[in-house]
Amino acid sequence: MNKLFLGEINLSKIDKSKLFDGKTGKWMDITVWFNEEPDEYGNYLSIEQSTKKDESKIYIGNAKFYIPKDEPKGKKVDVQSMSNPDDLPF
Repeated sequence: MNKLFLGEINLSKIDKSKLFDGKTGKWMDITVWFNEEPDEYGNYLSIEQSTKKDESKIYIGNAKFYIPKDEPKGKKVDVQSMSNPDDLPF
C-alpha cells in the first residue's frame, strides 16, 4: 500500500560541497529514517544529507504521514502494514 508523506527540508543546512552534477541536473545524496513512533510533532521520517562515516550528521528535515481532511483527527497510523514484506511488488 502506498503512503504519502509531507515534509520540509531546511535548505540553509545543506552542505553544497556535497552536491554533484548528473545527466539531469544537480543532485544530493540523502538518508531517510522511518521511525515506528512519531516524534513530538507527529513526524515519522527524519531526513539527513548523506555524509561519510567520520563526518558529523547533517539533519536537514522531516516528514509526516499525509492524512486527508475527511479522516478523523488523531487517527493512528498502522506502521506494521508499511513494513510487511509480503506487500512488495517483486
